Amino acid sequence: MRKLSDQELDEISELAVKSAENFIYSKIPKKEVLDLDIKVELDYHEGLDVDINVDIQFDPLSKPDDGIADDAVDYAIAEIDSYIAKN
Repeated sequence: MRKLSDQELDEISELAVKSAENFIYSKIPKKEVLDLDIKVELDYHEGLDVDINVDIQFDPLSKPDDGIADDAVDYAIAEIDSYIAKN
């Protein structure tokens, strides 16, 4: 893997957050989400290690899919892989 610049690492972090958020809001209306916290940690030494944590608090009347946070993480990682492949 080629060396990534600090700017590229920032872009990857922002891409991960936006991708996860867009995925969630494509599945659930914003009004059903009371709180959304997306944390991205990048560790770049011999390769790029990405840790994404998605914490969602739903409206009590909402009936979300139980795996939506995990699906959002998977989607964000796929978007990061695509970004790296293009650059």
